[in-house]
Amino acid sequence: MNENRAGLGYQDFEEVRTQHIFYIDKTDFIREWWEYADKVTLITRPRRFGKTLNMSMTECFFSNKYKDRGDLFEGLSIWEEKSPDGEYQYRKLQGTYPVIFLSFANVKAASYKEMIFKITKVIADLYEKNSYLLSKDLFSENERMYYKDIKIGMNAELAADAIHSMAGFMQRYYGQKVIIILDEYDTPMQDAWISGHWEETVSFFSGLFNSTFKTNKYLERGLITGITRVARESIFTGMNNLDVITTTSNEYATSFGFTEDEVFTSLENAGLGEQKEKVKKWYDGFTFGAFTDIYNPWSIVSFIKKKGKYDTYWSNTSGNGLVNQLIQKGNPGIKQIMEDLLQGKSFEAKIDEKIVFDQLNGSADAVWSLLLATGYLKVLRVRTLDTDEEGVGAEGDVWYTLTITNLETKRMFRKMVSDWFGGNAEMPYNNFIKALLINDMDGMNEFMNKIALYSFSSFDIAKNASDDDAPERFYHGFVLGLMVELAGRFEITSNRESGFGRYDIMLTPKNREKDCAYIIEFKVHKPLKEKDLAQTVANAHSQIDEKLYDAKLIADGFSPEQIKKYGFAFRGKECLIG
Repeated sequence: MNENRAGLGYQDFEEVRTQHIFYIDKTDFIREWWEYADKVTLITRPRRFGKTLNMSMTECFFSNKYKDRGDLFEGLSIWEEKSPDGEYQYRKLQGTYPVIFLSFANVKAASYKEMIFKITKVIADLYEKNSYLLSKDLFSENERMYYKDIKIGMNAELAADAIHSMAGFMQRYYGQKVIIILDEYDTPMQDAWISGHWEETVSFFSGLFNSTFKTNKYLERGLITGITRVARESIFTGMNNLDVITTTSNEYATSFGFTEDEVFTSLENAGLGEQKEKVKKWYDGFTFGAFTDIYNPWSIVSFIKKKGKYDTYWSNTSGNGLVNQLIQKGNPGIKQIMEDLLQGKSFEAKIDEKIVFDQLNGSADAVWSLLLATGYLKVLRVRTLDTDEEGVGAEGDVWYTLTITNLETKRMFRKMVSDWFGGNAEMPYNNFIKALLINDMDGMNEFMNKIALYSFSSFDIAKNASDDDAPERFYHGFVLGLMVELAGRFEITSNRESGFGRYDIMLTPKNREKDCAYIIEFKVHKPLKEKDLAQTVANAHSQIDEKLYDAKLIADGFSPEQIKKYGFAFRGKECLIG
């Protein structure tokens, strides 16, 4: 470990070494990866855990463009590694392979067309950087024309095979197979799922990865990194040569992130040794395989750079959009567990590390799997079922006891939840409004039934012969009163015309990027016409749809997905919301 300047944002290994930037030796990764000898390795780790720097380090070690640059590795473990006979065996490997190093970190797009454009730029840059290959008389005229056709904006079919072709060109030029490194492979996947072009994106990348890593006879070794393990069935179809290393694997466990010994030594060297225990509380907690007490490098380097100032450094490096969306729009069970987690509790879940994005909207286990992969949750215990257990799972199923990773992550979650409710600590919303804003149906029902039971009088909810609508108007007025707190965030209207009738309550958000619109219809149960409250709720929804109460909102530019519709059914002091 070198006592150098603590600098943030350095991802180029050569720059780190030549500019004497703070660096903790992770070069043993090179030895471990080479000796495992897997054809293609996929390693997933949370963001800001040194993936890109380690990939740059691997390129600098193997690439023939860095031949005779052993100075970059002097004093590091890989350079001192000896064979049993005392020979510096890895020094002979340095600078001996053609290497293709690509990153999809910046391939973030709101549409499939934009995604393809950005991918073609990455590939076109690769071809431009290696245009020296054409200087030798090794290529046919057709191959030279093909090479020049690889440009920004090329069609998807051409792009999908271009990395494979480049490997072929390099193998012919150097007379040696190629190492291909792909960093942040899954960044386009997450954006595709959020932005709604998942199917097209998966189809493209399935072809790209197949030609690059499966059917590529020019490939010596492949190394892929990302945050999540996207299901093999989605984009790694048929890739039996792929070894997948996740956060629960023991391989490379200390190669990404800082161990506690490394952190404590760094703190001592920076004159911050007295902060060890508090740093542990704030930033410790990541677990990779059987290795605990792993720290996020970004937070530790930031803490040292800021001379001991505590802050949510790691969680502030991303908008956390996907995590925010999954929890906020998740089912009530997810929200209840999040509430428990924020109180320091843990829970047990069956984790499938193969993230299937199509299941994220409907599966709580898929959400927990993603939060574990992205570093927001950590594993406390692992339990494998010895036999089939009714209501639990089948023999061999693995259950993980999970909790929030550390204090930094907990603070991030607290801020996220606070933002859902407007972030105004001076005026907290009532429990009904909180449940409404996160679409927690169970929470709304629990609140309303409790209030109805203990607060509504029989007179309030009794029908008056002279006014059949009295109970309905009572409930209407009561709920409208609960919503007064939302006046600064929504335009609240009642009994206005829209479509072919008058809705009961409409909430129109002032910031439609943040909030949905709401239409609420009240119905008192009619025992002669409706068998139960569920049918009353269904009739309320039918009225909303048949009378086109959403017509005004749609005319104002809201999409159907941005409009939430609720039916409130009442029977005496009993309420059902759906």
